[in-house]
Amino acid sequence: MPLPIDRRSFLAASGLMVSSSLSPTLGADTPRTRPPKRRKPATKTVALIASTYHYLSHAYHIAGRFLDGYMKGDEHHFPEFGIASAYVEQVKGGDLSRELAKEHSFRLSETIDDALTLGTGKLAVDGVLLVCEHGDYPYNARGQKLYPRYEYFQKIAAVFGKSGKSVPVFCDKHLSYDRKKAAEMVATAKKIGFPLMAGSSLPVTWRRPELELELGTKQTEALVASRGELEIYGIHALEALQCMTERRFTNFDPKPANQGVKAVTCLQGDAVWKAGDDGRWSWELLEHALGRSQSRNAGDIRDNCRRFPRPAAWGNFVKRPIAFLVEYADGLQATVLQLDGHVADETFAARIDGQKKPESCLFWLPPPPGAAFLEALTSHVETFFATRKPPYPIERTLLTGGILDYAIESRANASKRLETPDLDIRYSPPADSGFMRGDYVKPVK
Repeated sequence: MPLPIDRRSFLAASGLMVSSSLSPTLGADTPRTRPPKRRKPATKTVALIASTYHYLSHAYHIAGRFLDGYMKGDEHHFPEFGIASAYVEQVKGGDLSRELAKEHSFRLSETIDDALTLGTGKLAVDGVLLVCEHGDYPYNARGQKLYPRYEYFQKIAAVFGKSGKSVPVFCDKHLSYDRKKAAEMVATAKKIGFPLMAGSSLPVTWRRPELELELGTKQTEALVASRGELEIYGIHALEALQCMTERRFTNFDPKPANQGVKAVTCLQGDAVWKAGDDGRWSWELLEHALGRSQSRNAGDIRDNCRRFPRPAAWGNFVKRPIAFLVEYADGLQATVLQLDGHVADETFAARIDGQKKPESCLFWLPPPPGAAFLEALTSHVETFFATRKPPYPIERTLLTGGILDYAIESRANASKRLETPDLDIRYSPPADSGFMRGDYVKPVK
C-alpha cells in the first residue's frame, strides 16, 4: 500500500525537481535527443487515472508530456502541472507506470480516491487526467468495447463531493460507449460545478491545407473518409466531422445553436456502395476528400475494401465498408465512411452554399512513436487545466458519442434508421477551431 503523503511533502520531495547529479548543461542544446530535466518543481499537480500505461498507449503519450515536457517551436516546454499520482488499473507485461514512478517520484495509488487525495483523505491535486484507452476489456454484443470511463468518472466525482471542492477533469476520447452514461457525466459535472473536457485529437491536429471555415458558413452536405475499428476509430471520424460542420452556425447569438441530430443510420458492406449510387451520400464529395489523402490506394475502392484483411481483434460481426448516415436537425446531410483497404487516414469535404467547388482537407496525424497529434491535444489540456475553460464545449463530444452509439445500434438492428430525440443538443462553436498551424517539423537553428 502507498504511504500517506501530504501535498507539501510531495512537492518538496517530488522528482519533478532536477537531480543534483545532472550536469546543468546536459541536454540544453539537444532537446530532440536529450531533453533537459525540470529545474524547478511543477507549481501544480495532476492525478492520472488510466486503464493501462504501456509504450505508445494514450496514457504514455499524454501523461508523458507532463512528465518529460515537449517541444514548443524551438524550445523545450514543461507544463505548469506535474504528475503527482497515478492509478493504473491493468498492470501487465510492458507496464511502464512502476518504472516511471521511480524515475519521476510520483505516487502509485491502488484506488482512484487515493490518487486524488494523495492519501490525505481530501482532494489534493489541481487537475485529473482520465485516460481509459487500451487494455483487456470485453466487447458487448453490439461491438462496443466496455471501457470503464463512466465508472472512473463516478469515483472521481465522489471524491469531489466528499471534499467539497473540485478541479478540471479531462476525459480522453468519448465520454462513454453508452450515450445515457455520457449524458449523466455531463450533468454531474454541471451539478457539482467543475469544468469537463473530452474528445479526440483530430479536431486539434494539423490540417492540410489549413482549412478553418468561418463561423456561419452554410454547408449543405459533408463527408469524412476514415478507417479503423468500428467504435474506437468511429469516434475520431465523427469528431472530425463535427468540428467542421458545427461552424455552419455563429457563436454570437444569445441562444446556443441547434447542433442536434434527428436520425442516424449505419450501413455496411455492399449496401454502402448502393447508398452512394442512390444519392444517399455523394461520390463527388468522396472524390474531393480522397484528393487530400496521403494514404489512398491504387485501384477500385470496392475491390480494395473487399480485399482488406480485417484484424481478428475487430470482430467478425462487421462487414466492410461502413457508412454512418447522419441527418442533422437543420437539414444538413453528413456521412462518415470507414474505407479500410483504400485509405488509412481521415479527410473531409463539404459543399458550401454559394460555392461551386467543395472545401476539403486532410487531418494530418504525425505517426508514432511520437504521435504528435496527441501532443497537440495535450497542449490544449494543459491550457484547460490552467484556465478552467475547455477549448470547445463538452456538448460537442456528448453529441459525437451519441451519434456513434446510435450508429452502432443501427448496425446491430439490420441498419434500421433510428430517430434520435435525445440528441437535440445545443451549443455555440468556438471562435477559433484550435487546430495546430504551421509545420510540426522545425529544423534546428
